[in-house]
Amino acid sequence: MGFKTRTLVFPEPFKVAFIEESVPEPSFGEVLVETLVTLISTGTELTAYSGSFPREKSAWANYVRYPFRPGYCNVGRVIKVGEGVEGLAEGDVVVSRVPHTEYYVHKAATLTKVPEGIDPKEAAFHTIAAGVMNSVRLAGVKLGESVVVVGAGLLGQMAAQFARLAGGFPVVSVDLSDYRLQLARKSGADITVNPQSEDVYEAVRRATKGRMADVVFEVTGNPQVLEWAIKLVKKMGRLVVLSSPRGPSTIDFHDEVNFPSRVIIGTHFTSQPSCETPFYPWTWSRNTELFLEMLKQRRIKVSHLISHVFPWSEGARVYDFLYRNRLRCMGVLLDFRAEANNIVY
Repeated sequence: MGFKTRTLVFPEPFKVAFIEESVPEPSFGEVLVETLVTLISTGTELTAYSGSFPREKSAWANYVRYPFRPGYCNVGRVIKVGEGVEGLAEGDVVVSRVPHTEYYVHKAATLTKVPEGIDPKEAAFHTIAAGVMNSVRLAGVKLGESVVVVGAGLLGQMAAQFARLAGGFPVVSVDLSDYRLQLARKSGADITVNPQSEDVYEAVRRATKGRMADVVFEVTGNPQVLEWAIKLVKKMGRLVVLSSPRGPSTIDFHDEVNFPSRVIIGTHFTSQPSCETPFYPWTWSRNTELFLEMLKQRRIKVSHLISHVFPWSEGARVYDFLYRNRLRCMGVLLDFRAEANNIVY
């Protein structure tokens, strides 16, 4: 009987199931990996889970096709090495963008090895971190520039942390959840603002001594937020759309873009190039390596962002819990190691 794996899927909105599939032997240049832990990318996966996106003629509709396989923050251990593999051996811990599945075969050359001493639960933030690094670079944050991050979910927490590392000051985090804002302080935000209790425009004006923000990152995924987030940007400043807004936004381009000469920058995880060049070396792999090395050196931190860890077999309950308690959750991990006695052959 062949080797089997179970994979978590969304057959349709608000449904979670596990499908069983065969796992091939690793061929030349490939390795077999046993998943240790995965991180749920809350924004993307809850959008797919709930079906809350335009269903026709949209990038979301092209991406989410049911049955949908969620997940792209995988940490696993190499358990078998195919011929011709260099740089990886059995027992090495690696990261990939593979969905929530027990076992998988992958090209060794496109995996990134996790340095010794890093907790797999922290390494699981790799895809989120690499994507946000890419966005902060494209935003061109410079030493002393004021940065506002609208939305303090996982991406917003990372944006605050990397913007600060790039020299942004002050860094202002905006969110409706006081819990998230408390975490944002630990992530590097100098000032936090809850729109339910404070006027955001006035708070940013005070923080920037009347200049308004050099850079605003929109990280909520709510298209209506763009309509007022752009007003926080100073003349000739930059609005960076880091989230993936689910639907159309209405902006007066003359009054909000043309007249104040603001720049709108769209960034996405997929805009990381696949190959290094002398002009732009920051591929997904290179960003991932940097994240892991900075994590090892404690130049950045993510442990405070881990709010929940569940056995991966409880996937149906986990997504329902997340959907109902999103503002009280942050980094939610699925732990596969508890399933060691339930391998399916």
